[in-house]
Amino acid sequence: MTSIQVTWGDSIVQLTWEKQSQLPPRDFITSVHGYCFYQNKLMLVNLIDRGWDFPGGHIELNETPEMCFQREAMEEGYVEGDCRLLGSIVVDHHNNPNWNEDSPYPKVGYQVFYRMDITKFHSFRAEHESKERQFIKPAEVSNYYGGWNKVYQAVLEDCLEMGSVCGGNR
Repeated sequence: MTSIQVTWGDSIVQLTWEKQSQLPPRDFITSVHGYCFYQNKLMLVNLIDRGWDFPGGHIELNETPEMCFQREAMEEGYVEGDCRLLGSIVVDHHNNPNWNEDSPYPKVGYQVFYRMDITKFHSFRAEHESKERQFIKPAEVSNYYGGWNKVYQAVLEDCLEMGSVCGGNR
């Protein structure tokens, strides 16, 4: 288990990576994200508001977390693929002086993570929130991702250890 305290805006949160084979309770999942691979390279998307990132977002009505990740990968990276659950980052606001009962997120929430092995590419049209995609060596991610930290690194290491979802080398 890897944990770090970070500052998001005015908020102090504790992030803890938990590798899991089951989803956390649905009502406490705040977002869904994942790492997408093609030929051992990691896809990053250049988001208009945040810069280089990996696909992810909020669950819509009647979506499962996996459906959410697949939709986000399509909207942001214009890719489809086979997915497998990695686990989740526990986002704990117990030490956050700005958190209160009216906050939009629970005191303890979860960011669920998946691994996707890309099986289909679509033309990149930049119609949603991303302006480009690129594929990099996983070891280079911290050169692109401004908020990279040891928790995201632990997620990536577990993802790489998992290997291809299909058992092949896509």
